[in-house]
Amino acid sequence: MTTTRHEEVLVAALAVFAEYGYKKASIDAVAERAGLTRQGVLHYFPSKKRLLLALVRLREDLAREHLAALHPDSGKDLPGQLAEVIAYDHKNPGLAQIHSVLVAEGVTGSDEAQRFCHDYYRSVQEQTAEQLTALYGDHVPSGLTPRAAATAVVAMLEGVQQQWMLDEEQTDYPEIIRDVMGVLLGPTPV
Repeated sequence: MTTTRHEEVLVAALAVFAEYGYKKASIDAVAERAGLTRQGVLHYFPSKKRLLLALVRLREDLAREHLAALHPDSGKDLPGQLAEVIAYDHKNPGLAQIHSVLVAEGVTGSDEAQRFCHDYYRSVQEQTAEQLTALYGDHVPSGLTPRAAATAVVAMLEGVQQQWMLDEEQTDYPEIIRDVMGVLLGPTPV
């Protein structure tokens, strides 16, 4: 499989952002890592924020592809799928870091990042609520509505990721997610 220059820039940016953090990373460092000039990088991504947004989209696409490959009958084992999301990020820490960086950018005032985060969280919560409704109806076994459960699930996943990035020695988060989801959702419907 051949990679495009666009993909090479993304790979370089992921490495640079993971190594230096978003604020300290520069387009010049990305260009050097990708073997391009600054203008070459800017040709593909007109700003550092656009590059960050592209990396977050890449992370989401890769995670979706990974889950689809593992769970072609998507939807039946939601606790297992969510545990797998966490495990996947732990195997790809740079991608998890990029997501957190974008959330921080969204909170601190970048309009583009804020819009992306707003749309992202709304979409993830809606998709999760739809999946829960399809599996359980108007209430999950814990008594929560699918919307309330979806909000709790997304918050829990985000919180676990933040905790893990601050203490990478704690490696049992996928199991914790599976256990907590089992309590929240009860037995998986057949």
